[in-house]
Amino acid sequence: MRYYLRKLGFFVLTLWAVVTINFLIPRVQPGDPAEIMVQRLAGKNAQLDQAQVQAMRDLLGTPTGSLGSQYVQYLGQLLRGDLGLSYNYYPFEVTRVIGQAFWWTVVLVTVVQVLSFVVGILLGAFAAWKRNGRFDTTVTLVSTFLGTLQPFWIALLLIYGLGYSLGWFATSGGYEQSTPGFNGAFLYDAVSHAFLPALTLMIVTPIGWILGMRNTMIMNLSEDYIKLAKAKGLPDRVVALRYAARNALLPSVTGFALALGGVLGGTILVETVFDYPGLGRLMGEAVGLKDYPLLQALMLLTAVATLVANLVADLLYGVLDPRVRRSQA
Repeated sequence: MRYYLRKLGFFVLTLWAVVTINFLIPRVQPGDPAEIMVQRLAGKNAQLDQAQVQAMRDLLGTPTGSLGSQYVQYLGQLLRGDLGLSYNYYPFEVTRVIGQAFWWTVVLVTVVQVLSFVVGILLGAFAAWKRNGRFDTTVTLVSTFLGTLQPFWIALLLIYGLGYSLGWFATSGGYEQSTPGFNGAFLYDAVSHAFLPALTLMIVTPIGWILGMRNTMIMNLSEDYIKLAKAKGLPDRVVALRYAARNALLPSVTGFALALGGVLGGTILVETVFDYPGLGRLMGEAVGLKDYPLLQALMLLTAVATLVANLVADLLYGVLDPRVRRSQA
């Protein structure tokens, strides 16, 4: 119990630090969003009217007062689930804007992460078991090569090859002519548009799992309990899966949870390249247009998702490996 309470205490402390940093960062950024919006409406070379700028600040609900009073006001808004109005999508609330993009990214990246994890773990385990063989060499070299490529560059190649040249898949957007909803036409349209972004992520995402699982399992294969299992005459399949792979899998549990929690960070460029209507593209727009309320909410969402995933991994780790729970109690 002490182990779990300690992890929960760290979670609460880290969450408070994240919320505080998330409050401070937009307020130290240069530039005034109200001036940017007035300039955008008036024209690039137009002279700014300070009365219009002040009216825009009032319209957007730009916080005023001391930093301390703003912090208290910010915490109160968070507790009420009030994340403010989006500057770029005014007059829509930030929660509504995020809600429209949320499931596009969550479905896409969750499917990719789960598939990447399973494929990476299996390839890494088999490569370690066949260490220094042809399969191991091929998997290691290909993984290392693909790891040097940038996702946006792979995305551009796929758009040119499978999109424009062959015309097999849609190259941008989330859907075209179907009506959004739970119907066959829309699902087919959405899957068709999500294929190239998913393939881009599937090329680069399993690399970490492959190399990590391979290296961890190779270390485990030299342990005494593996030698004892072989000496007892257990089949290779049992030694590989039940003993070596099972223990090598434990460190990957934390990594998988962190990967799920940090799905937003890895999709910004990919979603921007494909103009995919998810959270990554939304964050790119928020940064470029200084939409502070939206940017603040997205950063908070990413951080909280990562912390929750990390907490779940820590709690699960304590269940899977009692030695960790006893050593940190």
